[in-house]
Formats: sequence, structure tokens, C-alpha cells
Amino acid sequence: MLHTDYPVDVIYTWVDDAQPGYRQMLYNYGCTTDDLNPNRTRDNLELLKYSLRSLEKYVPWFRNIYIFTCRPQIPVWLKDNSKVIVIHHDEIIDKTNLPTFNSFCIVSYIAEIEYLSDNFLYIEDDMLFGNTVLKSFFIDNDNKIIIYPRMEKATPGEKNSNIEMPPWNKAVSYCNYLLDRKYGYIQRKSINRIPLMVEKSAWNAMIADWQEAFTYTRKNKFRSQYNIAPEYLYPYYLYYENKAVMTNVVNTYKKSFYLGLDNNYLITFAGLKLINLLRPSMYCLNDNFGNKPDKRIVEYIRRFLENYYPDKSSFEK
Repeated sequence: MLHTDYPVDVIYTWVDDAQPGYRQMLYNYGCTTDDLNPNRTRDNLELLKYSLRSLEKYVPWFRNIYIFTCRPQIPVWLKDNSKVIVIHHDEIIDKTNLPTFNSFCIVSYIAEIEYLSDNFLYIEDDMLFGNTVLKSFFIDNDNKIIIYPRMEKATPGEKNSNIEMPPWNKAVSYCNYLLDRKYGYIQRKSINRIPLMVEKSAWNAMIADWQEAFTYTRKNKFRSQYNIAPEYLYPYYLYYENKAVMTNVVNTYKKSFYLGLDNNYLITFAGLKLINLLRPSMYCLNDNFGNKPDKRIVEYIRRFLENYYPDKSSFEK
């Protein structure tokens, strides 16, 4: 169980396909549209930089920050700071599985970082804090993880998910198939994209329970059929093991916000205006631009981020 006085480190997964050599390596291994989807690897908004600004401003109780990335990448704007540790994949991931472009593989290894606190926050680089966030956002009074469900139903569990599904939906479907087999069938809700509080021992227990599926996932260089999405499986695993509670949907939308970024100016404008108005505890700006982001929209989003977080963090040059 988690405790109220526990130290909390933060780990980010991040990559920038504009850094030297990365795109060529990606093209050497990738062959499908999904493999080469620039939404997965692009960093044209420098969201990690703004996420760190938001972390320092609104989450003062974190201890250290770990950035888990592909060697030799280091954010160009990052300066030396004792609270930030860059960990490269080849320091943690089995070398027989490298290089990997499969986020499911990468995320599955996060609890193996040696000096990471026993309880830590896993944050994707497109997640930002929009207001002050206390530990109570993630942990209830009984020291259980709080899960934030969305209104939408998750993709139902199937072993052989539809080949036309996006990779994320395939993985969720397979996770639900595994959950159905272990805990019984139920139509589950999607979970909002927010930072995930992780307890190392519980994470490792989850992997041990589905060792074969995780081993297979880790061998795939890209998101593939029969892959597990650990960030979806883990909250439900905790829930069924009586280590998590599900908040209500109203609370989810009151405290968090998801915005898919694409080339539709009106949707982007309205979404960012809502974030400014609501000031949610946290929000996600998910890159859905495709191959050609509209430069005007990209510039508008960057201005929004600079206005929301005008002060550099202590981690920037």
C-alpha cells in the first residue's frame, strides 16, 4: 500500500525524431503507416519543456525527474540539474529488444530504473499540469490509487482484435481479453490520459501475472498485435486487486482535460480557450496532426503554452 509520507519521483518517456540519426533508424526498421506515424515521435511543440515548467509550478512535492529516452538523445534546452536524470533505453531495456520504437515495450520497463522511488508518477511528455495538484489527486484516504474513467467504453476484449484497429485500440482490446480471463467479463470504460501513480511492487506483480504477454510485447519493435498497453492494464489490475478505486466520470472531466491537436483551427482554438477558462488540474495535448501540421496552428499552440507557463523552469538553459 502507499503511504501519505512517501517520496515521489517523476519519470517521463520522451523522444525527438528531429535529433540526428533517429529518423533514419526509424525508417530502417519501420514499414507500415502506423510504424512511421510522425504523431508518435515528433517534438515540434517541445511539450516536455512546458510539462516540466508545469510540474515545477504546480507539483512542488516531487523529488527527482527521470527522462527515459533513446540514446544519445537529450533535450537541447535541458541544462545540468541534480534533480533531472536522463536514462537511455540501453541502460534498462534488454539489448536483444533494442532499438525499440514500441512505447508499450518502453513503458513496461519504467519500474526497473534502480534509483526511482518505490512510488512514482509516470508522465507522458504531452501531459501538463494546469493547476495546483496535491497527492490526494492520485491517492485516496485509504491509500488507494484513484482511477479517472472517461464516458467512452473501452474496446471490448478480444484475443484476435480487428486488424484494421489503430494499435492503441488493439492493445486495449487485448488487455481487456486478459482481464476478462482473470477477473471475469465486464464492459470497461476508457481511462483519461493523465499522469499515472505507480507502485513498483504492484507494477512488477502485474508483469509477473502476464509474463508471457509482456515478453512478447517487449520483442516487438513497434506496436503490434497481441501487445499489452501497460498504462491501461495497470489501473484495472490495481482495481481488481483492491488497490485502486474508480472515481466518477463527472470528477474526471472536472479535473482533467484531453485535447487532440489537429489542423482544425476552430477545434484547437476552442479547446485551448476552455483550458484557459477551466484551469483543470491537468490536461493532455495529444498530437493528431498527421504528416503536415499547419504552421499557423502550431505557432498558436506555442503562444498558448508560453502564455500559460511564461517562466522558465530551473531545468532550462
